[in-house]
Amino acid sequence: MPPENHIITTVLLLLFVLILLPLPSPTTATTTDTPKFREAPAFRNGKNCPISKWPKNPYDPSTIHIAMTLDYSSPYLRGSIAGVLSVLQHSTCPENTFFHFLAVHRHFNHLNKTITSTFPYLNFNLYNFNPNLVRHLISSSIRRALDQPLNYARIYLADLLPATVNRIIYLDSDLIVVDDVDKLWNIELNDRVLGAPEYCHANFTHYFTHKFWFHPIFPNTFKNRTPCYFNTGVMVIDLQKWRNDDYTQKLEHWMRVQKRYRIYELGSLPPFLLVFAGNVKQVEHRWNQHGLGGDNLEGQCRDLHPGPVSLLHWSGKGKPWLRLDSKKPCPLDSLWAPYDLYRHQSLFSDS
Repeated sequence: MPPENHIITTVLLLLFVLILLPLPSPTTATTTDTPKFREAPAFRNGKNCPISKWPKNPYDPSTIHIAMTLDYSSPYLRGSIAGVLSVLQHSTCPENTFFHFLAVHRHFNHLNKTITSTFPYLNFNLYNFNPNLVRHLISSSIRRALDQPLNYARIYLADLLPATVNRIIYLDSDLIVVDDVDKLWNIELNDRVLGAPEYCHANFTHYFTHKFWFHPIFPNTFKNRTPCYFNTGVMVIDLQKWRNDDYTQKLEHWMRVQKRYRIYELGSLPPFLLVFAGNVKQVEHRWNQHGLGGDNLEGQCRDLHPGPVSLLHWSGKGKPWLRLDSKKPCPLDSLWAPYDLYRHQSLFSDS
């Protein structure tokens, strides 16, 4: 047989085998496409750390409680994993940190596997956030990502977490901590419900529409207050005070007003400003170097604000994992990259 006939025969056999192979099911394809993360190192307490006894001792003062959202169906999960790693890596007592993750229940199984395989020693719990709890209150905003129900989960922390958790640090999914989170945990809130870095140089009027400012009643909500902008991606919250005065209901009230009057354009932020601005415990700016993702429309590169840095926050449209993957990173994205545990798939790798 001529050589060319051998080649034709071999090709035909290969095509026949491929035809007989079963096609992957949708479930198999989905599993293959989901993000996989490398296992993080084990982080242990320093020798002077007290032994955390939470939840056996529900009022254990040595435990630091951190809340974050986890979205298994979104690239933001990659940011959340990086954020957790950054907290642990810079903590003096990482084993005394307990993570409270808010997520949609149907993703619990996948999320539990992801967290336990990435952080085998992590102290954490998953809490069901029902999107229907808030879906009817959400108005469209300037950016689609801001309209996702999970973006509003922070409003319900006091309701979803155990009553024995009286204080919480809330962290967004697009940030890294580069300092010991214990310093943020131990700020004194005094009589305030919420602590966060404030930015009083920002033009506060820009966060609300003309319908708000020209309404005969709405602007009076700031009477006897000097409101300043604060970013809700980093907050220290006294959950006991929150529960006592039902701040969840107060935030929902303004979301209902928004549905009727269209008084703002920025998702879950304006209700927090309406309820808390002017009554926030000032935290050092170092704890939220925000805006590194640029604005909400174009996501341009930005520089750090002057001063020391304890937390880097890519709020805005541009996210470091997207810019790094596109080979068009901003200079500061290189600071996020070392915390990225995402395992990129390769044609030449079975891992």
